[in-house]
Amino acid sequence: MKNAKPVIVGIGELLWDILPSEKRAGGAPINFVYHATQMGSDGYAISAVGNDASGSEMLRELEKNHIHHLVSTVNYPTGSVLVELQNGIPNYTIIEDVAWDHIPISESAVDLMKKANAVCFGTLAQRSPESRETISSLLSYVPEESLRFFDINIRQSYYSKELIEELLHVANVFKINDEELDLLRNMLGLKGNTDDICLRLIQDYSLRYLILTAGSAFSTIYTPNEQSTIPTPKVEVVDTVGAGDSFSGAFIHSILTGKSLQESHKKAVEIAAFVCTRSGAWPIYPKKFQI
Repeated sequence: MKNAKPVIVGIGELLWDILPSEKRAGGAPINFVYHATQMGSDGYAISAVGNDASGSEMLRELEKNHIHHLVSTVNYPTGSVLVELQNGIPNYTIIEDVAWDHIPISESAVDLMKKANAVCFGTLAQRSPESRETISSLLSYVPEESLRFFDINIRQSYYSKELIEELLHVANVFKINDEELDLLRNMLGLKGNTDDICLRLIQDYSLRYLILTAGSAFSTIYTPNEQSTIPTPKVEVVDTVGAGDSFSGAFIHSILTGKSLQESHKKAVEIAAFVCTRSGAWPIYPKKFQI
């Protein structure tokens, strides 16, 4: 699979991360698109903002960062998340009944799905029936050969066993961290060590890749035939907001542009480490990271 400028789409939450000293654009699927775009992909955001000043500002932020968007304006407030940092580790308080809970479907979004090389989605934006229905419908148009990237992204109580299993059946790439894996172990009754469980998930859900991140310790990427493990580099952490999404965006861009599993994994680790040394989910990239 090789594409010089892959079309990469994120569907779901688009919001302002309200940090202690500033606000920054965020939302996991759109963070994913931001980082893939920084590396050279043709990135698109599908979401919704409010008919308010925060929504207009968000649209300008997308355009400034060269992210194409099919972002609807709806009669709900633009999303925001309160982010508290403890030693650089974020704790999120997510505001409910906001614009991205009401993402409408459009013909333009359907057309985009049909040409997408990769689409990122998660559980959070599917906490509301309206956005869940839109996301489910749009995913049905993604070509069979394309990457359907499910970042479980557990937040507060906005998930269920039913939803997770449904999305695993849709996905062919699955990203999870070590804490989420423990939750899934209990939820799905999975037995064995970490490798056993990850390989079992690949087999049961016909996954092409399973990405496991373990914070400051390591990350492992599994495929049906090989795996790659890299220790997490030691860096001076400012905050880890968006680090996992940067890992994902870098990995998928690298895979789609023809890099090997090991090369793609190494690039993802480098990018995530860099993001940890900057504030917010959308730092400006140095040229050395653009491939």
